[in-house]
Amino acid sequence: MSAPTLPAALADAIRDDASLRRFLHGLPGVDQVGVEARATALATRSIKKSSKLWAIDTAISMVDLTTLEGADTHGKVRALTAKARRPDPERPDTPQVAAVCVYPDLVATAVDGLKGTGIGVASVATAFPSGRSSRQVKLADVALAVESGATEVDMVIDRGAFLEGRYGEVFEEIQAIKAACGNAHLKVILETGELVTYDNVRRASWLALLAGGDFIKTSTGKVSPAATLPVTHVMLQAVRDWFTTTGELRGVKPAGGIRTTKDAIKYLVAVHEVAGEQWLTPDLFRFGASSLLNDLLLQRRTQHDGHYSGPDYVAVD
Repeated sequence: MSAPTLPAALADAIRDDASLRRFLHGLPGVDQVGVEARATALATRSIKKSSKLWAIDTAISMVDLTTLEGADTHGKVRALTAKARRPDPERPDTPQVAAVCVYPDLVATAVDGLKGTGIGVASVATAFPSGRSSRQVKLADVALAVESGATEVDMVIDRGAFLEGRYGEVFEEIQAIKAACGNAHLKVILETGELVTYDNVRRASWLALLAGGDFIKTSTGKVSPAATLPVTHVMLQAVRDWFTTTGELRGVKPAGGIRTTKDAIKYLVAVHEVAGEQWLTPDLFRFGASSLLNDLLLQRRTQHDGHYSGPDYVAVD
């Protein structure tokens, strides 16, 4: 096992399978009652009108506008890239989204539609969403995405291997995918709804960080529950503690089930209070979403105009 230069304690943790297991099972246990209570308490916080507009614009800038359906077409992706470039065509001051996320075979279409915008093109890979395939197939999946121009890759871990305690195998696969990404950023999807416990979420988060993941991501959006506030708190704690230990900033991406402005603001409060203000940037926090953007745009109009705008005023996906 090897990874980028790490402090001695972390370098020792990935020396071999036994060391990795010892490190992951030596992490402090998550206080389930405590993390759920804090998530609930922070979710009740209200913000002033001026802060709400800032929060809406910040959330828009953090959206990975996503379509991951078997019926996706090149036309649908082109329409999505147009929306990413100009989320509200009548309001040119509306921020652009962070990225458009599609399947590998549609990356080239997204790249073409976003040319010159600075908006990222993210691609799911590694036998998404199940992760049930050979490493050779997973690496080919990544190669297709990267060669087609993806600037970000969202991989899924082998949850079966993780739950069986084959941590070294999961670690090495993340490392191999990271190497295959080249200059593309790697987001590691933990599929937290299948990890069962908060302790497993913490272990999987640290495992992904140790292996070189640039982001840790909650979910594929295909499994329930997907993103939840308590799980996101645990992951934010992980990247905060990683920064404290290594000086490196890594990101978090909750995905699945975040549909309203109210939901998004709850997550932004969590980011600020759990990780810290410096994570309030698209470089370190993203929303994986398809319908969230519409509500953000409607609420943005409401904040500016003083009255509610109906869905006819924005393009509905």
